[in-house]
Amino acid sequence: MNLKTIFFALGILLVILGLFMIIPLILQFVYDEKDSSFLFSAFVTIIIGSLLILSNYEISKKLSLQEAFLLTSASWFCIAIFGSLPFIFSGLNLSISDSFFESMSGITTTGSTIINNLDGAPKAILLWRAILQWLGGIGIIVMAITILPLLNVGGMQLFRMNASDTTEKILPKTRELTFKIFYIYSSLTFLCALSYYFTGMNVFDGVTHAMTTIATGGFSNHNESIGFFNKPSIEMVSIIFIILGSIPFISYLKFITGNKKVFFNDVQIKGLINLIIISIIFMFIYLQISNNDNLINNLRIATFNVVSILSGTGYVTSDFGIWGKFSIIFFIFLMFIGGCAGSTTCGIKIFRLQILALFIKKQIKQLIYSKGIFKINYNKENISDQFISSVIAFIFLYFFIFFLVSLLLSLTGLDLLTAISAAATCISNVGPGLGETIGPNGNFSEISDTAKWILSFTMIIGRLEIFSILVLFFPLFWKN
Repeated sequence: MNLKTIFFALGILLVILGLFMIIPLILQFVYDEKDSSFLFSAFVTIIIGSLLILSNYEISKKLSLQEAFLLTSASWFCIAIFGSLPFIFSGLNLSISDSFFESMSGITTTGSTIINNLDGAPKAILLWRAILQWLGGIGIIVMAITILPLLNVGGMQLFRMNASDTTEKILPKTRELTFKIFYIYSSLTFLCALSYYFTGMNVFDGVTHAMTTIATGGFSNHNESIGFFNKPSIEMVSIIFIILGSIPFISYLKFITGNKKVFFNDVQIKGLINLIIISIIFMFIYLQISNNDNLINNLRIATFNVVSILSGTGYVTSDFGIWGKFSIIFFIFLMFIGGCAGSTTCGIKIFRLQILALFIKKQIKQLIYSKGIFKINYNKENISDQFISSVIAFIFLYFFIFFLVSLLLSLTGLDLLTAISAAATCISNVGPGLGETIGPNGNFSEISDTAKWILSFTMIIGRLEIFSILVLFFPLFWKN
């Protein structure tokens, strides 16, 4: 295995991360926050990144399948580790466990936090949290379009840009696509920030919330999240741009290259919109029956919270944990589903559930017409049995890990609801859990360090589509 290629790529990522640390460093001077945390963190990150680049510069730009898997996992762990430095050296007195948890939650766009008083936190730290989520959002888009389809992870090969692509083309392909995605991603972020500003947010809140909205990450600058502003216009802006972030970015690429009907023809996008509408109707009817609030307000609450939880953003406007048992079960169900593959969202993904539904339909037809031959087509592509097997295996493994993590969390002393919802929200990268401790009005600061480390690893397993991480633990992987 050629580790020099991997170290070279990690060096580039660390230099980029270190340069982004300069932005909150500048903000410290603007708001007179005299703190050396970002200066020291940026210096260490850039120096180590530069050393990795210089010591591994004369390398092949090709990646084997082995190296692609290793780079995928190593890059996210590396960024999470160095991304935690500003938290460690800040004046918030955060432990290494807390800092790594916050950093991992940011870069995986989970949105779970251990900071108790967000309203009183330094502006530079709040901006850094938003930057981590913004980088994590664009990072997973690039990986979902370039690397994960080539690794045949859980059916992601369906979204391969070019059928002739191989792992040897990953690095050149990634550079080319990253610039295009960066342009689209930045444009959406700018439009979102502008919309937030014109609907009542100040410049700082508008920029930071725009970054975490497009990334469907959900980090907010306020303890009450988006509910702090209590403005329907702000919530509407959030809903629109969360949905835009939940759409496959490969569709944006196809649109700018001439396919103007892609958003109307894509089966996955239509599935997402239909699921959002049906979920809003269910939650609205439930709130009308159980809530004494007026019709318009119930529709507003149902719409915002359904879109936020389904996409994995995790913004909240009210504590849905106290709405009743139906809302608890329903939102956990939405947590698992997630948005579209190739977007900034997480979860099982819409396309896998659509494939599973088509498979079940085929099996029923096979029972009725035992001699019939039925094929499964998705988005005008013929789906092989091997592809279906990988999707089913992914879904099974997803729930197996969820139950395993829930069990481990219960061993750390967490109650049943907290353990289950924490496992669900972290493997689905949603953010808030349920219950008094980690619910919409709480955070993860009170749970044990052991639980934080378990959840930190659960976040990255969910973010990297499970198989990308688990394959590293098989001895066969390391053999030539």
